[in-house]
Amino acid sequence: MLITRLIQAPRPSTMAMLLRRMPPDCRKEIQGKRIDAVGLVQTDLPNLFYLADVGVKSGSVSAVELHGTCPQHINTIGFFGDTAAVQSAMKAVQAQAR
Repeated sequence: MLITRLIQAPRPSTMAMLLRRMPPDCRKEIQGKRIDAVGLVQTDLPNLFYLADVGVKSGSVSAVELHGTCPQHINTIGFFGDTAAVQSAMKAVQAQAR
């Protein structure tokens, strides 16, 4: 199972929801940057860590684990950055997930 979503030009309320789900150290890093797009990837934990690495290597994005409450070890990672970098990360993730 892999679910991906791309949010272009996230509104402040959307960013606030995402920031609430981040660890404090990651929140500080993201709050200090201009965020033009957010790529979201939801999958199981082994794939999550692998795909986070793939995404970060493909472009200048910050990868952040977003905390949820799913008991089946399904989690979400967010790629934050400029639009082109996030799109590149998402394309790399989708190519590796096949």
